Amino acid sequence: MFKQYHIRNYHFQLIVFIVILTSIGIMVIGSAEPSVQRKQVIGMAIGMVLMLITSLIDYSFILKLRWLIYAAVLALLVLVLSMDEHKGARRWIDLGYFTLQPSELAKLAIVLFFAAYFMKREERINSVRTIVGAFVIVAVPLGLILKEPDTSTTIMTGIIFITLLFIAGLSYKIVLTVIGISVPVGVIAVSYILKLAQTGEDYRFGRIMSWLYPTDPKWSDIAAQQQNSIMAIGSGQLWGKGLNNSVATSMKNANYIIEPQTDFIFAVAGEELGFVGTLSIITLLFLIVIECILIARRAKDLAGRLICCGIAALVGFQSFINICVATGLAPNTGIPLPFVSSGLSSLVTLYVGMGLVLNVGLQAEKY
Repeated sequence: MFKQYHIRNYHFQLIVFIVILTSIGIMVIGSAEPSVQRKQVIGMAIGMVLMLITSLIDYSFILKLRWLIYAAVLALLVLVLSMDEHKGARRWIDLGYFTLQPSELAKLAIVLFFAAYFMKREERINSVRTIVGAFVIVAVPLGLILKEPDTSTTIMTGIIFITLLFIAGLSYKIVLTVIGISVPVGVIAVSYILKLAQTGEDYRFGRIMSWLYPTDPKWSDIAAQQQNSIMAIGSGQLWGKGLNNSVATSMKNANYIIEPQTDFIFAVAGEELGFVGTLSIITLLFLIVIECILIARRAKDLAGRLICCGIAALVGFQSFINICVATGLAPNTGIPLPFVSSGLSSLVTLYVGMGLVLNVGLQAEKY
């Protein structure tokens, strides 16, 4: 389980990027919603400990537990559906002082499971049996997450799975075939959602229409959240208004930004830290993703590459979606900004994922 590692192979720069980004997040959260800042500090402390421990455990040993991890996450996803609704959804398990969000754990579980799954079937990755089996296995947690309902996390987890499938060596012919099938299926699915939404049966229609027509009086109330976010980011200009400011014109101080500590934390960062602050956050996220990819390039086996690329996809795509929502480049959807948004389940899961990446780096191939 534990091996003797060389300290020179430990990627301390990755830890530095993570710690700086999380610290910025804690400061912004303290300004957005002071009551949850302490939890985020505790989450960072727990995450650091788990990351360091995980980084010293041979990831090959952890992958042997893939079915146990997969079954445990499925059990939690089923359990959460029996919880009381909160804001129209069942996504959290109340543990008293903390809440557990199983869908965040599912992202990491998917990475671990399919790192081992594709590694074991590396020579027959393009066989029908392997591909169909993979889609069947991933469909179960995705279906449970969608039932909560949590469309954004379902999409994000699906993107992670597709990334793993591609990195594992899926044939370009199959990729093009899947794209060819997915486009018409996607059009049909969107048409179906819009049809349901027009009858008032689906909340997603309003979010899409408010994004397309934000000035239309019919959708202006729904569009207000994103429009306020855009104004907050723009009002920060170059250096921002400062953390914990008391400026009367602040969108955050006037409570115009909903969920400022989670989904729209980037709006608060833009208003209080300005362009320089938001650019710093984006740069750190970019460096974390690049570091994961560089470690993947030197991984000793396919499983190691998939772990690193899976975690890179989680951080990269999730950051892209969150920032696009905050800046109005995509329809409003609730997804946290990695290492910055408030949420212990997300933060601790990311730290554990980074611990796995660090372990892959410790066992890098020698060139």
